[in-house]
Amino acid sequence: MESDSRSVEEGTAAAELAALRAGRVALAERVVQPWWYDVLLGVLVFVFFGSYATDNWWLIGGAWLLCGLGLWGLVTVYRRLTGLWVSGHRPGPTQRAFRVWFWCCVSWGVVAVCDAIVDAAFLTHLLVGVSAACGVAIAIVSRWWTRLYVAELRGEL
Repeated sequence: MESDSRSVEEGTAAAELAALRAGRVALAERVVQPWWYDVLLGVLVFVFFGSYATDNWWLIGGAWLLCGLGLWGLVTVYRRLTGLWVSGHRPGPTQRAFRVWFWCCVSWGVVAVCDAIVDAAFLTHLLVGVSAACGVAIAIVSRWWTRLYVAELRGEL
């Protein structure tokens, strides 16, 4: 009698485990954002970071507003497309991508502080260049982060 209930429990557990795996694979297919999402995110980051090179607080404030609304729009669209939102700062293999993005921001911050302290044209140009590099970097890191997350959901990592 006991062996029959154990085999039924093992069969039920195996079926439930298979259903969970299938659900994770289906989720992995659903969470990949369209290519334009990464491009738009990169443009928003460039506009935000690059606005500091202008030294015009009205333009910087406008960039804050534009980027805030743009990011809100991206989150809203992503939630509608996928039905969920995943924090970029979550534990797991995606932390590698998060660290790369963190150090991109630190490099931008160093150049921005230098530009604020020393008013030199070459530093302003460098700040624009680093801002553009951060925009490109976030687009690449966003796609990389998604690939890591999908691989984690599929059990490949």
